[in-house]
Amino acid sequence: MIRFDQVSKRYADGHDALSDVSLEIRHGELLVLAGHSGAGKSTLIKLLAGLERPTAGRVWVNDQDVGGLRPNQMPYLRRSLGLVMQEHRLLTDRTVFDNVMLPLLVTGYPPGDAERRVHAALEKVGLKGFGGAMPLTLSGGEQQRAAIARAIVNRPSILIADEPTAHLDPAYAREIAALFRAFHAAGVTILLATHDETLFSPYGARRIELAQGRLLA
Repeated sequence: MIRFDQVSKRYADGHDALSDVSLEIRHGELLVLAGHSGAGKSTLIKLLAGLERPTAGRVWVNDQDVGGLRPNQMPYLRRSLGLVMQEHRLLTDRTVFDNVMLPLLVTGYPPGDAERRVHAALEKVGLKGFGGAMPLTLSGGEQQRAAIARAIVNRPSILIADEPTAHLDPAYAREIAALFRAFHAAGVTILLATHDETLFSPYGARRIELAQGRLLA
C-alpha cells in the first residue's frame, strides 16, 4: 500500500533529513515509527502525505508516485489519507463541527452527505454533542479527538499520525491510543510516529526506527 524507494530529503540549508530510506507498509498494518528528536520521522510523514517532495527516490501510495503528482491531483490522494500532526491546528474562529467539515468542503462532498459524515466522525471519537463548541473551550484531549475526527471524516484507508499523544497526560494518551487501535481493528492502515511505543507495541504493531535520517530497523 505504501512504498519508499531509496528516498532522500535534503533541505535548502544542506541538512539531510532522510538518506536512502526504503520500506514497505502493507494494507492493514499498524506501524510504529520510532527515533530520537530530529531523526527524520516528521519528514517521512510529510513526504508520505505529499506536503513535501523527496530530493531523491520515490514515495508510492496506492500505486501513485506522490512526488510526481500535480497540485490538482493532490486532493484525490488526500481523500485516501487521514493526517494528524503534532499540533492539531484547529481553527479557533469556527466550531468543532465546521473544523471537521473542512476536508469535505475542500474535496467537494455534497452538503447533506458531508453533514452525516461529520456527525458520524464526531460520534466515533467520543465527541457526540460537541459540534457546536469552539475549540478553545475543549480540553487538550478533546481537541486532539476533534483533530482525529477531521482526519477520519473522509473515511481514509490510511491514517497517519505524528506524535498524537505527545502533549497529553497519561490518561488522555491511553484514550487516544485506544482510538487508533480501534481504527486499525476496523481495517485502516496506520502509521504512527510516537515517543511512547508501549501504547501500541503489545497490540501487534510493527516497529521501524530512524536515526539521523537513516532506517535502522
